[in-house]
Amino acid sequence: MNLQFTKMQGLGNDFVIIDAINQSVELTPEQTRFIADRHFGIGCDHVLLVERSALPAVDFRYRILNADGSEVEQCGNGARGFARFVHNKGLTDKEIIVVETSGGIITLYLLEDELVRVDMGVPRLLPAEIPFEAPQQAASYEIDVAGETVQVGALSIGNPHVVLRVEDIQQAPVATLGPRLESHPRFPNRVNVGFMQVLNSQHIKLRVYERGAAETLACGSGACAAVVSGRLQGWLDEHVTVSLPGGDLIIRWPGEGQPVEMSGPAVEVFEGSINL
Repeated sequence: MNLQFTKMQGLGNDFVIIDAINQSVELTPEQTRFIADRHFGIGCDHVLLVERSALPAVDFRYRILNADGSEVEQCGNGARGFARFVHNKGLTDKEIIVVETSGGIITLYLLEDELVRVDMGVPRLLPAEIPFEAPQQAASYEIDVAGETVQVGALSIGNPHVVLRVEDIQQAPVATLGPRLESHPRFPNRVNVGFMQVLNSQHIKLRVYERGAAETLACGSGACAAVVSGRLQGWLDEHVTVSLPGGDLIIRWPGEGQPVEMSGPAVEVFEGSINL
């Protein structure tokens, strides 16, 4: 199987995007891991598939495969790359694109200067919807992990997230606590883990240990989750700049019952073909 692909990145969070409308694509987890391998394959954090949607008034279906071969519900940085891809490749001429994901319907807005705004939908805060084992909804929860108790926010932005506040992002235990929380038994579908340093009410720093991909340079849904969690606990304003290792995202969340908006860049790196 020979596949045409495009490599894109959003703040260093990189993707291999494959048109599965104009070519036949059936990827096994092993093939996905090969594509994602930075030594023997192309190299990426995620493989994104562009498919037709069977839903009315929806332009495309968007599937996200992690570097470890698992499939997940949502990827905010990938959504921006997806929007640029379908527009650049002539799959649509729309500047407002409605996309189906396994985590729900999202809307993508193409802006100037290679920026894309994504309506990520309304955050899910009920534990059963995350999913997360807890007796009731709360702004923060205690979790016992590796012999210590940590305080976290927990929510879904189409995919599950926990957010921890730290004093110094550079000293945060991302490499050790990240994987322990990712596979914690209270999260039956595993979870993305964000480490947030609050600089002020309109600016945070963030590192994210992504489910199935380890730490990445940027995580769009993680940035949204951090802002939602920070606002629920009274730390942040409606508009927040999120500084990730790969660059900045602008997140807006008016409050409960309202959708989260994320704005940031999406850049094409190169295109090619790979024989699987």
